[in-house]
Amino acid sequence: MTWPMLFGVLSLMTFQLADSAFIGQLGRDPLAALGFTLPMHQLIIGLQVGLGIATTAIISRTLGMGDELRAFRLAGLVITVGSALVLLLCVGLWLLQSPIMSALGADNTLLPMVRSYWVPWLFSAWIGAFLYFGYSICRSHGDTKLPGYMMVATSLANIALDPLYIFIFDWGLPGAAWATVTSFGIGCLFIYPKLLKRGWARFDLRELALGRALKQLNSIMAPAMVSQLMPPVSAMLATAMVAGFGSAAVAAWGLGTRLEFFSIVVVLALTMSMPPMIGRMLGAGEIEQIRKLVRIAVRFAVGWQLAIGLLWLIASGLVSDLFSSDQQVQEILGAYLIRVPLSYSGLGVCMLMVSVCNALGLALRALLVSSLRLFLCFLPLLWLGSQLNGIYGLMSGALVGNLFAGIMAYSFYRTGMKHLRKSGNKSGKA
Repeated sequence: MTWPMLFGVLSLMTFQLADSAFIGQLGRDPLAALGFTLPMHQLIIGLQVGLGIATTAIISRTLGMGDELRAFRLAGLVITVGSALVLLLCVGLWLLQSPIMSALGADNTLLPMVRSYWVPWLFSAWIGAFLYFGYSICRSHGDTKLPGYMMVATSLANIALDPLYIFIFDWGLPGAAWATVTSFGIGCLFIYPKLLKRGWARFDLRELALGRALKQLNSIMAPAMVSQLMPPVSAMLATAMVAGFGSAAVAAWGLGTRLEFFSIVVVLALTMSMPPMIGRMLGAGEIEQIRKLVRIAVRFAVGWQLAIGLLWLIASGLVSDLFSSDQQVQEILGAYLIRVPLSYSGLGVCMLMVSVCNALGLALRALLVSSLRLFLCFLPLLWLGSQLNGIYGLMSGALVGNLFAGIMAYSFYRTGMKHLRKSGNKSGKA
């Protein structure tokens, strides 16, 4: 179930990099306009991913309990409520675009370009969320192949349409957004007929106890949304610390962060493929099977990420030379690759435990793990390391912080499982 998600996530990352590369050819201002859009995009992504996590957890658990009809109606509720919420957010962002841009420090000369870009971009964000809800419903039924293949197909279509819309049609920056609208629109036209044909989504919502269903969705969605919005805040604070050591340090840290995204992509795919399995097992009361599944995943994640860390360590000199011609940036990036990737095993375990806790219905525990990872383990140790040994100490702090976060997250998961087993035993006796 993980392989299709792996290729899907990689393809999404690739099309976003390609988008940036094509827009970069238009000049500095279009790239700056895109940069000011990213925080707003993260807000929309946080909402859709939070709802996606809730969808996978609740529908898979309902299926595990054998109540298929309720699961199908819950899917219809997710599509309706999710689409409405994202639409409201997009309309709000459009109406508030001028104050938002001013608050972010955008130059007034950029506002006309941002205005021309935001209509197609907000449309692409809404249709992307609509498509994502379809993916989440498929995953909750254990089908990762269809979403994985569609991610690859829509990403390839986007990359192919980018130069056509941006340069040949001469639409410029808005052309990149219209390319995304077209590719995601094609994805929706393919995936939603499949969902309806399989009967996985029903819209006779009056048959649902709406109040109870919405409360159930919100209990997982709200903490998951907050959890999704924390990493961008943490990244901004970490970058502010790094900025104190000069532009070369910021450049090297930025390159290292991009390499980190690709280094943890297998674990990211696991966080998408495991929740539907856990949800079904939980619905069927198979707590011991969940423990076995999580143990296998944790062992794999630790072994895989240690291998990736050793690979970056061995290739640190070659990679730093390849990614930058500046000697100072090369030196700092080399130091980053020697230290930080060795901690990706801890980071991977932490990501897995957040996903597992959400799937178990322990959304507040997942939020606590995310919060403590960033604001107890990671950022304080970055600061302490920087005080002890400058930029190199800061990187050592990242190493120790990620490892501590992994240990902390696993202990929180084990405590949560003990509570679940106790509550299961009590209900069994009753």
